[in-house]
Amino acid sequence: KMEGVALNVYPQGLREILVYTKNNYNNPTIYVTENGFGQTNITKVEEGVKDLSRLRFYQSHLRAVKEAIDDGVNVKGFFPWSFMDTWEWNSGFTERFGLIFVDFKNGLKRYPKLSALWFKKFLSS
Repeated sequence: KMEGVALNVYPQGLREILVYTKNNYNNPTIYVTENGFGQTNITKVEEGVKDLSRLRFYQSHLRAVKEAIDDGVNVKGFFPWSFMDTWEWNSGFTERFGLIFVDFKNGLKRYPKLSALWFKKFLSS
């Protein structure tokens, strides 16, 4: 389960819907947008940058996208939600989806989370 949100995490479901779309809609070009993992009530930088759950979320979801591509799905892009912690409609600033931690109490200073460092390495390999 995602922290703070009543959603289950099921990466295989992403692969399944991508393959379903390929098979039922003439294999369109697909961009996966706003795929993300929220964490609530994290206000300390030291805690916020250690986002192992988000990192595992992205690893498993990108693995599912790779498997869908191997199945012939025409995926051309994947966009995480979101680049940095932002204001969310349902939870304001209390739920953090960003790869970059924003310290809302200290001049909006930004700190890369473990997930951001992993993405950097992943994208450069």
